[in-house]
Amino acid sequence: MKKSKSVLKNIRKSARCHTTNVIKKKRLKAAIKKIKKMTTKKEALKAFLGVQSIIDKSIQDGLIKRNTAARYKSHLLKHINTLK
Repeated sequence: MKKSKSVLKNIRKSARCHTTNVIKKKRLKAAIKKIKKMTTKKEALKAFLGVQSIIDKSIQDGLIKRNTAARYKSHLLKHINTLK
């Protein structure tokens, strides 16, 4: 069956969006893991500000939902508060 130009364009577009979404999702997960590996509270709080902005941008991009982002932030802050 022959595909129209618009269908081919949508296929290309969805492939591009998929690759960017995968990259953004990996960046988010890596940032979260980075904070969980930190041992001092001071370093972790500094890094948390950056991770918080990444989480907020992920909401805007539609990668994660608002409540998921809130849960991530809450869990990270609980982890940071347990550090010395």
